[in-house]
Amino acid sequence: MLAALDHIDAWIFDLDNTLYPASADLFGLIDVRMGLYVQRLLGVDPVEAKRIQKQMFREHGTTLSGLMRSHAIEPREFLDFVHDIEMDVLAEDKRLVNAVAKLPGRKLIFTNGDADYAGRVLERLGLSKSFEAIHDIHACAYEPKPQAASYASMVKAFGIDPTTALFVEDMARNLKPAKAIGMTTVWVNNGSELGNHDADASFIDYEIEDVGQWLDALTSTH
Repeated sequence: MLAALDHIDAWIFDLDNTLYPASADLFGLIDVRMGLYVQRLLGVDPVEAKRIQKQMFREHGTTLSGLMRSHAIEPREFLDFVHDIEMDVLAEDKRLVNAVAKLPGRKLIFTNGDADYAGRVLERLGLSKSFEAIHDIHACAYEPKPQAASYASMVKAFGIDPTTALFVEDMARNLKPAKAIGMTTVWVNNGSELGNHDADASFIDYEIEDVGQWLDALTSTH
């Protein structure tokens, strides 16, 4: 284990495009469903629906947050609809499973998605028993990353000391609030959409391309 991380007793991971490669493009399937939802909700064509969706994603952190604020939609209905996808693109990642198991301390998922969907993803990756809990968008009271309230709710819910916690995330902008409260931050720079938006070395401690590879190297004994 890297000596600089000896103090870490809580390992916190984002889900999508973090625990599996962005190249799997699972979010691409969700993106299509989001576009369809916006089309039906607002009665617009696919091009306009995508424009609105992406604008909300950029400005509010998630499309859901934007739609809740501007159109007062019911969040569970939206999440059930957009997550109704096949997950054939995902497969068990034994290297990642083994590496996570070797990490000392607590292990948690912190996602802007919901727990039901996250559970399905973890099952496909072979990680269904690897984490203590999932802190999802419902638990955040629909205040998504990178809003500071979501981090505060997660820290409070699990009694985490941010100064002894590490957060792994593919969206660079979501690391800034984590660093601000004292967390060690790891950016998975693997080509996620807007993943490098607002990236700055001031709040990124480690930059990696593959979580499994990094953790495997971190936990291997030589």
